[in-house]
Amino acid sequence: MKLIIASNNAHKIQEIRQILGGKFECIVSLKEAGISHETVEDGVSFKENALKKAREIVQLSGCCALADDSGLCVDALDGAPGIYSARFCGVHGDDAGNNRLLLQKLQGAGDRSAHFTCAVAVVYSDGTAVTAEGYLYGEIALQPAGENGFGYDPLFFLPEYGCTAAQLTAQQKNAVSHRGVALRKLLEKLPEKSF
Repeated sequence: MKLIIASNNAHKIQEIRQILGGKFECIVSLKEAGISHETVEDGVSFKENALKKAREIVQLSGCCALADDSGLCVDALDGAPGIYSARFCGVHGDDAGNNRLLLQKLQGAGDRSAHFTCAVAVVYSDGTAVTAEGYLYGEIALQPAGENGFGYDPLFFLPEYGCTAAQLTAQQKNAVSHRGVALRKLLEKLPEKSF
């Protein structure tokens, strides 16, 4: 069975292939499947958004699809930016702007604890859905550090590593990432082999 990943992010696709490769005959990106589609993420949770994206790709392709939605949840901000993480500052994908706004909102905050959340969903052509969530806990640093990663990684400090997520190697990050955790949980829930 073919699995279409509702993404063209090369790093994400590689991680999904590594973890779920034994469950599907073929795992392809949207581009490799010949699909150009952008889902309006208007769900009220990461899980809702992931399911919506996967279901839309199933409707377009007739194939099994996987989608994820993830973001940063900061305790002092009542879980914000949450599902709005990518567009926190008002512009989708403006990492620098999002990080500046986050630091501004946390100025003087005593509690800087936060976590990344990732929800993943696989939807089969018959409509059956399997979901899982993964988390990575840490705190928001006072200033960015590190060149690896993207998004909020330069501000996300991991006390057990003594550095930000942007200072981890790719191998270290994959081992602890919220997406990796969610995918490994999903793997346990999927049927044996899909081919």
